[in-house]
Amino acid sequence: MASNNEIAKQVIEAVGGESNIQSIAHCATRLRVMVHDREKVDVDTLEEIEKVKGAFYNSGQYQIIFGTGTVNQIYQAVMEEGVEGSSKSEMKEEAAKQGTAFQRAIRTFGDVFVPIIPVLVATGLFMGLRGLLLQETFLEFFGLTPDTVPENVVLFTQVLTDTAFVFLPALVAWSTFKVFGGTPVIGLVLGLMLVSPSLPDAWAVAEGNEDPIYFLDFIPIVGYQGSVLPAFFAGLIGAKLEKWCRKRIPEALDLILTPFIVLLVMIALSLFIIGPILHIAEDGIFQTMLFLLELPFGLSGLIIGLFHQIIVITGVHHIFNFLEIQLFENLGYNPFNPVITGAIAAQGGAALAVGVKTSSAKLKAIAYPSSLSAFLGITEPAIFGVNLRYMKPFVMGLIGGGVSGFLASIFNLQATGLAITVIPGSLLYLNEQIFGYIIVNLVAIGTAFVLTYLFGFSDKMLDRK
Repeated sequence: MASNNEIAKQVIEAVGGESNIQSIAHCATRLRVMVHDREKVDVDTLEEIEKVKGAFYNSGQYQIIFGTGTVNQIYQAVMEEGVEGSSKSEMKEEAAKQGTAFQRAIRTFGDVFVPIIPVLVATGLFMGLRGLLLQETFLEFFGLTPDTVPENVVLFTQVLTDTAFVFLPALVAWSTFKVFGGTPVIGLVLGLMLVSPSLPDAWAVAEGNEDPIYFLDFIPIVGYQGSVLPAFFAGLIGAKLEKWCRKRIPEALDLILTPFIVLLVMIALSLFIIGPILHIAEDGIFQTMLFLLELPFGLSGLIIGLFHQIIVITGVHHIFNFLEIQLFENLGYNPFNPVITGAIAAQGGAALAVGVKTSSAKLKAIAYPSSLSAFLGITEPAIFGVNLRYMKPFVMGLIGGGVSGFLASIFNLQATGLAITVIPGSLLYLNEQIFGYIIVNLVAIGTAFVLTYLFGFSDKMLDRK
């Protein structure tokens, strides 16, 4: 077995040598390499290197899949070979002009939401645990009923489950300022202003328990609890305004005047213009998504489950984070998660079938860990390392996703959180839905596995690759 240093040397050579590397970084599963001349890159050789689970070109970068944990070690070994690395933020700047305008916009949107997702995942898990702990059947084991649970215990669970979503605009504005080069703490304060208790509570207004404040008798002013777009665009414009101010305000006054101007201008813009307009747009997006999810006879699950992973390979799937957040905030549950979890599991089932059926030790070594990665919610190794390379397994995975999505819609599954799927996602269904959730995932894996094993792969494909 080759050492990580040997693998690093092979990777450097396959991408055209150190002189052809413009910059290099890594994410959770992939080594990301920007090169000066794409003609010097030998992708076939890259894919044959030990521990490499696939390689492809996307968004201005060669993305070499190693998997979680391994990629950190390979990156370190590459650095030890004298290659100059880049931070992910530096690489994003270098790749900013790559792809279509839509792809760049979605990529930026994703950059904002990725740092926020972990706390939203944690909140979702808290909600799942709360649902389990306060479930009548569970409480019966301890001789309790929902009415006899101490009020302080319920209050404690509400602190865990409500905080991140109540202050979501603050998290979004903070991250947006950071992505666009502003001072994050200014974004944080701006976001907190959008949910100030001095403003009418958005949820109370929606329920009819409170009235908005009307500016000039026709502009409704409310808080933006749970909103995303107003905070995102306030952060974007605010970061640009801050950079503009810092270039023009004397250094002696910069510390005082820049935050003052940015916060004053942006809270006025946010409350009077940005917020009211984007609230309408946000509601339109929500209603459109809701319409799709409410299609009868399981059609919504069939359509979303069938096409979800196709959208993933285009690289614009970060928009789903926003949609899940919006659905969860408006409905109190997430109907999107159970539909896509089968699509993710199915790609793992297809990769597993390839691993079982092939006689290639190299392909088995890629397929098995890639399928496990998919069962943990990350499909890139399975898609790019196995399924797309032979195409038919990917298609069989899509079919498995469509079938399981159809079932999820028929079962009317409702997640208590977001952003985790398949095995980890079971924590979002710790109630009477858990058996339906397990069935959906087993059907996804079984359908994709059987179709791939029977019709989607044979070792003859190895010669045609």
